[in-house]
Amino acid sequence: MLMSPDQARVVDPILTEHARGYTNAEFIWNGLFPTVTMPTRAAKRIEFGRDSFKRPPVKRAPGAQIGQMDFGYEGKNVALTQRALSAKTPVEHLEEAAEVPGIDLQRMAVDLVLNVIALDKEIEAATIARNAALYPNNNKIALTDADKWSDAASDPLDQLGDYRETIRKRIGKRPNTLAVGGALATALSTHPKIRDHFKYTTSSTVTVDMLKAYFQVDNLLVGDAIYDQQDGTSLDIWGGDAILAYVAPASTAGQRNMALPSYGYTYQLRGHPFVQPPVYVRDFRSWFNDVFDEYSPELVGADAGFLIQNAL
Repeated sequence: MLMSPDQARVVDPILTEHARGYTNAEFIWNGLFPTVTMPTRAAKRIEFGRDSFKRPPVKRAPGAQIGQMDFGYEGKNVALTQRALSAKTPVEHLEEAAEVPGIDLQRMAVDLVLNVIALDKEIEAATIARNAALYPNNNKIALTDADKWSDAASDPLDQLGDYRETIRKRIGKRPNTLAVGGALATALSTHPKIRDHFKYTTSSTVTVDMLKAYFQVDNLLVGDAIYDQQDGTSLDIWGGDAILAYVAPASTAGQRNMALPSYGYTYQLRGHPFVQPPVYVRDFRSWFNDVFDEYSPELVGADAGFLIQNAL
């Protein structure tokens, strides 16, 4: 059930500030779907077709009409979904921690909840990025046999050059981001052609930075995260796929502008995440801080991406 505006305003300012600055380096969702703020739940996302990325005409003859520029076009409603979990701090832990000054158990409990929410973002973002149905026909490929990057006969650099050119021809910009699953990153670091390229370096292994330079991208994202399914088996969130994309860079102040054409964004409701002040529940002899977030990762510029399936 959604909270009323009055309830939503009851926040713990210290823990909320901490929650909004929380990051987890293990997750890569923000590299493909950077966060932008939505003013209301009823807002629509901005979508970007091919024309959104192209250079608009700016020259004007004296007396001529001034040209106009549209920032994408209003697309589908953003289905923001609320996530809420309570951070539980038992009284017994507080009593034990009292012997060790400086331990902030409430913050530690909130961090555990934030990590679960971040994992949810990672799974949702990967599900969208790996959905072939969301890409134009020319912006996806399913590799087979010797073309797979795990096969020594393949040539990932040459193949990626073709995919890069597909994006450039569609949007007039070169992709700047490559996202790969953890197992695929390992396969690339041991690929014979890639190792041969770096054979005269002093490094004994091919690092992520070396792969980034090799593939000529500004950002190489390695998705190592896994999660346990209901049957107890573990699943690689990013699997054996790779996503090549143009992601609009952040401003010098580190902010994102949802009007800038980009592969994807994570739309997050203004004022989120936030943490409510602790409430003591006698039956559990514990304090509970409710943590709320509301967001939706969205692929808004499919022309700016290329999905490489079954690369592993």
